[in-house]
Amino acid sequence: MDLFTDQAFFRSFHILFGIAWIGLLYYFNFVQTEYVKVADPDAKADVMKKLAPNALWWFRWAAFFTFLTGLILFYQITARIGTEIILGSTMGTLMMLNVWGIIWRNQKIVLGMKEGDVAKAAAKAGLASRTNTLFSVPMLMYMVYSAHAQGSYLVLDNWSATSLIIGLAIIFAIEANAIWGKMLPAIASVRAVITSSFALAVVFKIITDLL
Repeated sequence: MDLFTDQAFFRSFHILFGIAWIGLLYYFNFVQTEYVKVADPDAKADVMKKLAPNALWWFRWAAFFTFLTGLILFYQITARIGTEIILGSTMGTLMMLNVWGIIWRNQKIVLGMKEGDVAKAAAKAGLASRTNTLFSVPMLMYMVYSAHAQGSYLVLDNWSATSLIIGLAIIFAIEANAIWGKMLPAIASVRAVITSSFALAVVFKIITDLL
């Protein structure tokens, strides 16, 4: 069997890397960030010096290999690509780019590994991280749904152009805010971003099922 056509092999690793990536994403957003807000200066400094760099290493490489194995799976199922897979893979790709292009670049400044405006860098990294958290539930929904739900694959000729366009418009509007916008109330707190992420998943489900 050709390794690069073995879907089970790459899907297993795609899920494994995805668990590591999203697990660390939730750790940063729900645990570490909230702890640092109330930690005393010495404890905060210890986190930034010893814990955060190591966690960020695992975080960014888990993101990369989730994307890489997903790209291989995307190639393997070309004949079955549908709206759900397009929307899910678009969110996953933007999330990976956020990790490497925004979060990691700015976290290097926050951690003192690179010169720059620490407050500004922390805000940019925080916004991108919250955006990834917002994307996470609908992205994971499509990651599982598109592989297992009956009838989830659409033949290319039968795509719903309307649902695809609306879905992509929502995704890119959210990503535009991550790059050029600001922290919105809908994602500012842990409770808000969790609620918004599930709500976004419902919106995408309605779009792909009804349109």
